[in-house]
Amino acid sequence: MSGYVIPPAAPVWVPVAGGGRFPVRRVYGIGRNYAAHAVEMGHDPDREPPFFFQKNPDNLDASGSFPYPPGSSDVQHEVELVVALGRGGRDICADEALGCVWGYGVGLDMTRRDLQAEAKRLGRPWEIGKAFERSAPVGPLVPAARCGHPSAGRIALKVNGALRQEGDLAQMIWKVPEIIAHLSALVTLGPGDVILTGTPAGVGAVVAGDVMEAEIEGIGTLRVSVV
Repeated sequence: MSGYVIPPAAPVWVPVAGGGRFPVRRVYGIGRNYAAHAVEMGHDPDREPPFFFQKNPDNLDASGSFPYPPGSSDVQHEVELVVALGRGGRDICADEALGCVWGYGVGLDMTRRDLQAEAKRLGRPWEIGKAFERSAPVGPLVPAARCGHPSAGRIALKVNGALRQEGDLAQMIWKVPEIIAHLSALVTLGPGDVILTGTPAGVGAVVAGDVMEAEIEGIGTLRVSVV
């Protein structure tokens, strides 16, 4: 007997480009990490201390299909560079942080913006707007051994062929090594942790029937249909 009183949930994993599965432990996001996006959300673009939120591991979804969620009439796209950790630790210094990165991917942080805005207004947590089922569409991960550690490159998203978001990874306020260093000062990171690194300006709503096409130079593309 396994000892479990109910059947355990299936392990969560993300496909790897070329084959294989990357097991997921936790999912973290960093808020307002591109200055232009901070401005469009009504905030100061200056380099304020980073802040973080979480999605659930099983919110990651590589199916290419995004079911429009209940409880919202304003679901918005956010294209992001995904960072997958092969090892972790506490108080990782920025100079050593890239040694923890296993690979990179293209992802979307889908957000129930109306529910997030209400949570902000009331001073409540964001999870109801961020951590819902299949709220993090993701493409296959590319090993860092193959793609290196991108610090610059185009990041963009189209909806039904029309460009909505466009920026460059070099525009991130907090770079990947700094994100890992700051986050590891707050929590113990581990192998299998995934970090969403923020989105450029141009976030906007989608509706059923839309097709989102996300691209990050040197990493790949992700095509997701809203159903």
